[in-house]
Amino acid sequence: MSKELLKKNIALLSEMTPGDRLVMPNQQPQLPSVQAMCEIVALVKDIVFPAYFDDRQGDTMYREYHIGVKVERLSVLLCEQIALALLFENSNDSDVKEKAQEGMMKFINALPEIKRMLYTDVEAIYDNDPAVHSYSEVIFCYPVVQAMLHYRVAHQLHMMGLPILPRILTERAHSSTGIDIHPGAQIGEYFAIDHGTGVVIGETCIIGNHVTIYQGVTLGAKNFQIDDNGRPVNVPRHPIIGDHVTIYANSTILGRITIGNNTVIGGNIWLTHSVPPGSRILQSKALDVSFTGGLGI
Repeated sequence: MSKELLKKNIALLSEMTPGDRLVMPNQQPQLPSVQAMCEIVALVKDIVFPAYFDDRQGDTMYREYHIGVKVERLSVLLCEQIALALLFENSNDSDVKEKAQEGMMKFINALPEIKRMLYTDVEAIYDNDPAVHSYSEVIFCYPVVQAMLHYRVAHQLHMMGLPILPRILTERAHSSTGIDIHPGAQIGEYFAIDHGTGVVIGETCIIGNHVTIYQGVTLGAKNFQIDDNGRPVNVPRHPIIGDHVTIYANSTILGRITIGNNTVIGGNIWLTHSVPPGSRILQSKALDVSFTGGLGI
């Protein structure tokens, strides 16, 4: 390839195109770091599940010291990334340092509750899967723990009103586990996802306590309201799932409908209407038809 061709295309790629102006209207000098956000969630993982992912925390004598070191590192990183996220949304924010410090402290203060919620999820997974031999196996091996760790951290950042950072975390979990949970979803305690691949939970979902769902379940929107500019309006549009609900594999539940407490939804169900508490939603009985001589193929 000639140098002239290289120079020509480098010049073309360096031009500010209409597409560049559309996606980067503020021309930020710096963006939040995906790598730093991955380190942040890894630090939370070590803090919440000590001795599982850092051998140095196995000694009880030094546990508080090591957790303290990690909390300090977490505080520094998080403060930096919150500041960058605020600048990403508003490059003229003059109070960004104070807001970042305040946001970091709010998150650190929420860590004990994040830990408590995650341990209820571990317990729910253990109680719902006879293939599990111990709580340690769930923490150490199950991808749903990674997905819920990312979600619960991201949800706290989302509740703090921070842009971009929550989606970085949940999309990283999505790419590695196949479990897609929007950080805006509200998920109660003792939440279990068995297997998990292909699960989708939308932004305005509200999920109660002691809920179990299986692979391929979608809790999505049926349709969108459109504003005068043709853009979708961000209004509640995803299901409300009550307490003690089980949703089996590959079922799709769409729209702002309510699934009552203690309901069981069977596999491969398409549901767009509310159901009362104690419901059992199952497929019609399968029809067994035999074919001969190649018919039916």
